[in-house]
Amino acid sequence: MNSNKVGVTKKGLLAASGAFAALAGLVSTLGGMQEVVANPNLNQQAPRLLAQRSSQTLTIVFPTRKDAPDLQEKANKVAKFLSKELGMPVRAQLADDTAAVEALRANRADVAFLSSRPALKAEQLANARLHLAEVRDNYSGRFTYNSIFVVPKNSPLQTRNTAKATLEQLRGKRMAFTSPTSGSGFMFPVSELVKNGFVPDKDRMEGFFGQIAYGGNYSKALEAVVRGQADVAVVSEYAMYPPYISNEDRSKLRVLHKISGVPAHGVVFDDDIRADVREKIINALLKLNRPENNEMLKSLYNSTELVRVDHNRHLKSVREALKTLGMEP
Repeated sequence: MNSNKVGVTKKGLLAASGAFAALAGLVSTLGGMQEVVANPNLNQQAPRLLAQRSSQTLTIVFPTRKDAPDLQEKANKVAKFLSKELGMPVRAQLADDTAAVEALRANRADVAFLSSRPALKAEQLANARLHLAEVRDNYSGRFTYNSIFVVPKNSPLQTRNTAKATLEQLRGKRMAFTSPTSGSGFMFPVSELVKNGFVPDKDRMEGFFGQIAYGGNYSKALEAVVRGQADVAVVSEYAMYPPYISNEDRSKLRVLHKISGVPAHGVVFDDDIRADVREKIINALLKLNRPENNEMLKSLYNSTELVRVDHNRHLKSVREALKTLGMEP
């Protein structure tokens, strides 16, 4: 194990019962990540629960997202709260999803907030598993949401009785995908097109669409439709609200078709974390659901609640979409 790996793992804890040690944080680097270590009990004597290490720190990675401004400050508050709850140092680090997965793989992080496809990548590379999912007010399925096909409000395209009849109207149209790596902005909608026989695979869609473009993010994909540069865009349903799009531009659009069951982002735990230790961390995170603590959770990613989920069940629809497209996580 890497010498900087947090000592809340099976390899780093003795098989003993009792409270967590309250110790100073380790200094580690994570490819340009920003970090803070919170520890409310630096002067307390550490119980003899740790395996031949002078200090142990829980490292949590918080991914940068468009709807999460000033994230470092907000993550620091959560780290401080968790440090107090667990009685040990907690480090909050910012990174993109790719760096977060690499940190789990390289034993430089223990926990990460990840979207569904990176969570599968973390399982593949680090044997990590998702145990909590985020709930948002603008998720149709509480901890799942819709991938949506969006058209101008005055578009002649109309929602039909079946998905196939609705999607048939897209033949020859100008399509704006979000990006080739996006779940709701590419994988789920293209999987739907493949299953309905409109395109053979993700690499051969030109025969169906008149034009294909990639916005790079939700906002730009939607802007292409607003500005008349595309006839249809595919995004997550929550992208129909600020900060992704203004209310004025939203009034110019409508949803043509939706695909339900896209799994919400969640919290992934490294497999080295011992089961009883993981449970304590989960219970501490669930305390963010309480009214007195909930603002800290909301401030991160606009989530209102964290809920327990089964890793395989929660990510099943993503696995199926990837399989349909012949894609790896």
